[in-house]
Amino acid sequence: MPPQLKFAYFGTPKVARDTLAMLSERGYVPEVVITAPDAPRGRGLVLTPSETRTFAEERGLPVLTPEKLDAGAIEEIGRFGCDFAICVAYGKIFPEELIAAFPRGVLNVHYSLLPKYRGATPLEAALLAGDTETGVTVQKMVKELDAGDILAQEAVTIGPAETAKELRPRLIALGARLLADILPKYLADVVTAVPQDHARATRARKLQKEDGLLSLGDAAETNWNKYRAFVDSIGTYFFTPDGNRVKIVTASFKNGEFVIERVIPEGKREMSYADFVRK
Repeated sequence: MPPQLKFAYFGTPKVARDTLAMLSERGYVPEVVITAPDAPRGRGLVLTPSETRTFAEERGLPVLTPEKLDAGAIEEIGRFGCDFAICVAYGKIFPEELIAAFPRGVLNVHYSLLPKYRGATPLEAALLAGDTETGVTVQKMVKELDAGDILAQEAVTIGPAETAKELRPRLIALGARLLADILPKYLADVVTAVPQDHARATRARKLQKEDGLLSLGDAAETNWNKYRAFVDSIGTYFFTPDGNRVKIVTASFKNGEFVIERVIPEGKREMSYADFVRK
């Protein structure tokens, strides 16, 4: 990257931290990191910094944690004089004024083959649908969510037994590489931006805890896809006939059957599903 160019990095969860780490290894170090404010976590609801904030502060990078991307926040970000920005899972919609504050634009890493699965949960949406292929897109941000021109895109195959736990790190690594590879070309103005076909766009909405509910009477493939999509996020669960909630810890798909292996019944410790059924 030309030494005179400066960029801001927007990101919050582990995916953003890991991408920032990979970019830093390639020599792309941001002028400032913008991340979500500290949030209560754990049983004690202790205020905890985001993974991206922790990573940035350990390396002495300036960090901003605005509650809102309002005029005051945009002015504060503008003081760093950044030419462009990179956004990875930041968690807030950019207003037009913020996008316009970066002369060279805002690059966003999105974990689907846009225009498919625009929105908050593209990886989960692909697994839930039973897709055999997904990928990563680097797009130039516009006001409409995930609707910007495509700068780079690469597809990957989803294994039939692959869950979000295995797929997510693969996509993170691919996204970081794709971004680092395209940056010098983008900054040299030798990338052809490809407009998305908006007529083909689909949405991947934000998940609610209730989305993890499954019925043991549903099709085995439906339950397997739910499990593999939600295993490392909201999780899956079912209710017993007497109304007790049972969390599914591990499961598999064997010979066309959804096989529950380990569970945590409400108010009890983790156990094998076989033991749970026997009781």
